[in-house]
Amino acid sequence: MALSHLSRVYRPGFGLLTDLYELTMAAGYYHERMHERRAIFHLFYRRPPFGGHCALAAGLPLAMDLIENFRFSADDVQYLGRLKSDDGSPLFREPFLNYLQRMKFTGHVDAVPEGEIVLPQEPLLRIEGPLLQLQLLETALLTVMNFSTLIATKAARIKAAAGDDPVLEFGLRRAQGIDGGLTASRSAYLGGCDATSNVWAGRYYDIPVRGTHAHSWVMVFPDELTAFEAYAEVLPANCIFLVDTYDTLEGTRNAITVGRELRTRGYEMSGIRLDSGDLTTLSIQARQLLDEAGFPDASIVASDSLDEYAIRDLKAAGARINVWGIGTRLATAYDQPALGGVYKLAAVQNEAGVWESRVKGSERAAKSSQPGKLAVRRFYQNDRPVASQLYNVLEGTPSPGLVDTAGVHQTLSGESRELLLPIYRDGSPVYRAPDLPGTRARALKNWQEWTALDWSGFHYGLAPELLAEKEALLRH
Repeated sequence: MALSHLSRVYRPGFGLLTDLYELTMAAGYYHERMHERRAIFHLFYRRPPFGGHCALAAGLPLAMDLIENFRFSADDVQYLGRLKSDDGSPLFREPFLNYLQRMKFTGHVDAVPEGEIVLPQEPLLRIEGPLLQLQLLETALLTVMNFSTLIATKAARIKAAAGDDPVLEFGLRRAQGIDGGLTASRSAYLGGCDATSNVWAGRYYDIPVRGTHAHSWVMVFPDELTAFEAYAEVLPANCIFLVDTYDTLEGTRNAITVGRELRTRGYEMSGIRLDSGDLTTLSIQARQLLDEAGFPDASIVASDSLDEYAIRDLKAAGARINVWGIGTRLATAYDQPALGGVYKLAAVQNEAGVWESRVKGSERAAKSSQPGKLAVRRFYQNDRPVASQLYNVLEGTPSPGLVDTAGVHQTLSGESRELLLPIYRDGSPVYRAPDLPGTRARALKNWQEWTALDWSGFHYGLAPELLAEKEALLRH
């Protein structure tokens, strides 16, 4: 494939960032004259990732970028015009293609801000507008919101395990492609990582970047000491030496030698990095060598297939690591590679303009959807979350009783607030996303607060009216 063709893949205009069946359904809506009928869709997840209780919302600015660039160029339409049905006839008719080229988003979007905690079934996005437009946005919004939320949640778990220790995201080389790497770096920073090795993400999203050298640097030189000396000559204020190319403890001694030389020039060695071996034992031994040589402030960075579970185990075993470099298991969400978020139709206006709720049934209760125009009300006591209620705006103000399939858990009281905020109205943005450092700070606070909850005492479920409406729809 020619490079000139590849260079056109990442460009503004995301109309074709979709599955084909979204377009075939859109063509059907247009043919049936249903394309302008207003509808409501919700984007949500069914099961918390990584065996936890909740997820950290992420990806909203990326979703807004997609919506802003939601259009079909003349080239896009020409491409669609060349697609064939099984009998060789054009897949799409010309009037529909002409409509696509003129189309722009005109709907409403409400969303959970980045850095907020989201529970199963609660919408990350609620979208209202012409049915055809909303259908075409499904795939693109899911790919952005699912991956961003998944990686932000994984990063929050890792940062919680690391405590006050810095966490560095090193996942670009193992990420799922170019955009996977860029989005992973952004989401990891939002979720709590302190810096990234991804320079593109650093420039594009203004994330702190960190890094020193690899094993290849050491192997190019005649010996390890010479390699460390050469690196210190070029970058004396950025010296974290990778000490396990040959022998970790001997590498630590060589780092100490170069660290002493740096001091004569007015610089301080930042630390060493361990990338293999028994990290507990090696970090304890390396710490002893560094302390005895007069380098008590030199960091010990570890970067060997780490995640929240490995960090907890290493800390419990007494490892003397105080900076954590996390790559593959973060950028790929190694233990759960997909969030499983879905995008479901919940209401359609009939020809008289009256909203009619829709519900997807399933033999498995977890796979059934909720009807209506959903909102989330969070309840707090002493500034701590105690309950979360899902209700249908079309039914009016919800009753105070919290209900799910097990019945009424409690009568909700205390202060409450709405979780979803207006993002677009009639196709125009009405929300300005906070800067990424501010969002990260809020995400860290929210994650610490929510993960400290006694979940056995936290309640969430459907408002009574919503449960009754859903049961009635499923019966019919």
